[in-house]
Amino acid sequence: MKFIRRAKAHWKGSGMEGSGTLTTQSNVLKDTPYSFHTRFKDEVGTNPEELVGAAHSGCFAMQLSFVLGEEGYSPESLEVDSKITFEDGNVTHSTLTLKGKVPGIGQEDFEKLANKAKDICPISKLLKAEIVLESELKN
Repeated sequence: MKFIRRAKAHWKGSGMEGSGTLTTQSNVLKDTPYSFHTRFKDEVGTNPEELVGAAHSGCFAMQLSFVLGEEGYSPESLEVDSKITFEDGNVTHSTLTLKGKVPGIGQEDFEKLANKAKDICPISKLLKAEIVLESELKN
């Protein structure tokens, strides 16, 4: 299977005083504002790091559901939080925190399958940063 997804950015002005908008092919993001202040301060709008975090947590959760299904498990819920670390001009880490409710699985198998999903998740493969996974099985 091969497909292409698009997103576009529009930017005006300098790095610190300028601003831009992001639009995704699906229009889930449509002219969503971003700027120096939404990236490095707490102004309302988005930024590349939180979008990477959303992509990584979403991709990993879906990948894990496939991996669990291949082993005969059906998750009731998978909650994934991604913390993206930006340091000295680089994204250095994506820390995935997983809380799963999966009937019939033990902690050891859950962690093994979660780590497999982390390694084969397409967004994990895309990132050059260290990717850390923290997981918790809720029973």
